[in-house]
Amino acid sequence: MPLIEKTRIMDADTLSRTLRRMAHEIVERNGGTDGLWLVGIRRRGVPLAQRLAGFIAEFEGVRLPIGTLDITLYRDDLTLKADHPQVQKTEIPGDLTGKRIVLVDDVLYTGRTSRAALDALMDLGRPAIIQLAVLVDRGHRELPIRADYVGKNVPTSKREVIEVRLREIDGQDEVMIMENGGENGGEEAGER
Repeated sequence: MPLIEKTRIMDADTLSRTLRRMAHEIVERNGGTDGLWLVGIRRRGVPLAQRLAGFIAEFEGVRLPIGTLDITLYRDDLTLKADHPQVQKTEIPGDLTGKRIVLVDDVLYTGRTSRAALDALMDLGRPAIIQLAVLVDRGHRELPIRADYVGKNVPTSKREVIEVRLREIDGQDEVMIMENGGENGGEEAGER
């Protein structure tokens, strides 16, 4: 059943201001940029990590290392999603050991994507700390996961889906609440 647009909760300007605020929070909480890396979860977490790094470079004069993380093979619902999963490349800019990692994603929902990302990161090294930054936290956690940096908390029903659209992937910047008319609501689409 198709998703129906319900409400726009962020336009391009709001999204940019939100990311700028989050970038300041990341630097402040970490006491600067030394040993700090951003790692975006594929798909939309990657351009969000790149934008956060751009804002940090603007006001700190330092370009943080950025990694990309594919969690496909770490998902606990892999057999439910597809017979032949599309695995993409994970690119980490060096040894994670001892680094402060900020894992970046677009939507936090059940927590399962974040858990898979933590497993994937731990297979690559032993960071000093891993923090989570999400553009939208929509609630409905199934695992004990919480974000350290949240752009916007958006309470949703399970029938609703948060759709993040980014110009790098979708050609425009906005965050929408979509209504799913199906029985299972946002169970499959709310956390990408």
